[in-house]
Amino acid sequence: MPKQKTNRAARKRCKVTGTGRVMRAQAGKRHGMIGKGRARKRRLLRPTLVAAVDQARALRMLGQR
Repeated sequence: MPKQKTNRAARKRCKVTGTGRVMRAQAGKRHGMIGKGRARKRRLLRPTLVAAVDQARALRMLGQR
């Protein structure tokens, strides 16, 4: 049986944590920064977890399961 291929787009955008969950970047930071507050922009810098319902799909795309 051949090896499972990692989805390259997912690999570039996501990272698996030490506990096995998937981290992703926040959306909404590309343009339109003038209308957003400083605290909101700082919050958008930090990565966040992929939603619980999408965790299994993200892990499968990353070749974890």
